[in-house]
Amino acid sequence: MYSIYSIQYPTSMKLMMYLGNDLIEAIPINVQDLRVPGYLGKFKRNLKLKYRELIMQTPEPPEFLVINPDMPQGNAQAFQN
Repeated sequence: MYSIYSIQYPTSMKLMMYLGNDLIEAIPINVQDLRVPGYLGKFKRNLKLKYRELIMQTPEPPEFLVINPDMPQGNAQAFQN
């Protein structure tokens, strides 16, 4: 983790792709590149292409979640927009 004004920020995170309740794949992402436009989008597009046939077989669209794998699970909270 790195710190700015004593605030702790994670140095690595993971982009997770779910179909329904099933985790399909989790890939590491660079936190510093999250500000780059399209950074997460390129990973999402590649995952959608890679699992295209599986996606076509399920009625709901894939969902993506960015997580900090270093966070203890007891402190994890879910946020919905």
